[in-house]
Amino acid sequence: RVHGIHSNYIKMEGNAPNILVYIASVSGLIYALYNFLELRKINISPEALLIEEEMAPRALQTSNVRKITEIGDPISRGASAFLLQEYKSLSVFIFIFAVILFVTVEKTMWDLYTTVAFVLGALTSILSGFIGMKIAVYTNYRTAFVAQSSLASAFTTAYRAGCVMGFSLVSLGLLILHVLIAIYWGLIYAKDKNIKDLPWLYESIAGFGLGGSAIALFARVGGGIYTKAADVGADLVGKIEKDLPEDSPKNPATIADNVGDNVGDIAGMGADLFGSLAESTCAALVISATFKDFQMKQSAMVYPLFISALGIIVCIATSLVATRFTKVDQEDKIQTTLKNQLLISSLLLTPALFIAAYVTLPSTMSVFPDDPAYLSGPLSAAVCTISGLWCGLLIGYITEYYTSHSNRPVREVAEACETGAATNIIYGLALGYMSTVVPIFLLGTTAFISHKLMGMYGVALAALGMLSNLCIGLAIDAYGPISDNAGGIAEMSELGPEVRRRTDALDAAGNTTAAIGKGFAIGSAALVSLSLYGAYVTRVSDVPITNHRVHYSLSPVD
Repeated sequence: RVHGIHSNYIKMEGNAPNILVYIASVSGLIYALYNFLELRKINISPEALLIEEEMAPRALQTSNVRKITEIGDPISRGASAFLLQEYKSLSVFIFIFAVILFVTVEKTMWDLYTTVAFVLGALTSILSGFIGMKIAVYTNYRTAFVAQSSLASAFTTAYRAGCVMGFSLVSLGLLILHVLIAIYWGLIYAKDKNIKDLPWLYESIAGFGLGGSAIALFARVGGGIYTKAADVGADLVGKIEKDLPEDSPKNPATIADNVGDNVGDIAGMGADLFGSLAESTCAALVISATFKDFQMKQSAMVYPLFISALGIIVCIATSLVATRFTKVDQEDKIQTTLKNQLLISSLLLTPALFIAAYVTLPSTMSVFPDDPAYLSGPLSAAVCTISGLWCGLLIGYITEYYTSHSNRPVREVAEACETGAATNIIYGLALGYMSTVVPIFLLGTTAFISHKLMGMYGVALAALGMLSNLCIGLAIDAYGPISDNAGGIAEMSELGPEVRRRTDALDAAGNTTAAIGKGFAIGSAALVSLSLYGAYVTRVSDVPITNHRVHYSLSPVD
């Protein structure tokens, strides 16, 4: 019995998939560098700045330019100081946990495979968050500066910075993970080519995902607590006690507020989504290493990495639509352009994921050990990844509907404020609860379809599919805090009401994109946690949990 279709199609053999993964990873890093170099061209000086509406240069006041840089500098130093202190504490945790892994997991005292993978995953997560924070604080005041020229240039500046973070994080993580697999392949498997070593090899690789997620826990929670405490504190002292407007230059707490946006919504979210990507990839690798049809086919083992590699290439083409072929010169185009980024990447990835499955996976494969007669095909794998991809898109759109100021739900919450704080809180909570209903059904449906077709391996593929356009997801997520910072810097630098209006328009869309990023993080985490559970049980339990007839349960099934 074969579930799916197969035919005589072109196959990738040998090192071809590995080479393409390397090419995609390096291409993503080069594209991130290209966007950074474009940002460096923005020269902040009191000299002439082209004002689009007048199509003529206008001299800026030296004091305003000095204020922009003076305000941007403490935000940068504050974010760096917070992350430095956080990473000092994390270094102690990494050392202690690495020792625990070495004592409890490694086979012999000379085996450091899982421990090294854990430390490398943790350091990659730290580096990813740090890169995101540095590019954010490098761009926030540049966005405020170019907002004096036009809305289009400010949007492009903020979005380019998001692309630097998105592509550098995904490409760097994929490249380091692939290099680690290649090294372990040579050390563990290549010597005697014992098939029994493959599951152990990829179990050791799973430490990479564990390291990324461990750092994400501290970065997300620690940064999130700081940013909310700073935000509320700035509002309390400014708006309540002193009756000052948002981001008033008379309120020094606004610096801490802007610092919080970078350490929480940039570094924290980056580490969070990196952890999800690393864990879903490792879960798929651990599960697939137990399949006999995969063990002798290197391209099949690379398939989880190949999904992310294709995502990088597609996302490069997608981002060019926003930065090169779309002119965001009106406020109503901001939200549409950002939404279209997710839609375009999903449309382009759909056929790409079909092709990836057919050129890398065997024509038939047994993924249910207790039912060898039940054979799946590349079509089943493609359906799993694509269902995760479109589930993520729908979750993003639903999140956008409930959080965008352009839609009815947010306007209803604003109307509830007219009758007092109590009705506002009640209505906001009710709306928040209602917004989770459809995503829960989407996640449940995706998990059911994927598990029905390919067991726990299918669930891991669905998580990878949801994260396949992570470069774009991170770009639009980072765009939000950068625009928020730009608005605060424009207000504190007293650049004028027109500049503030433009940055407010960018910030309004940015609040929604930040919510979309959280939707992706939570949705992917649900699938990743299920796939990790499946990978764990597949290796340590005699319970045939991968049987498609077994319901999801945390207890043994007789």
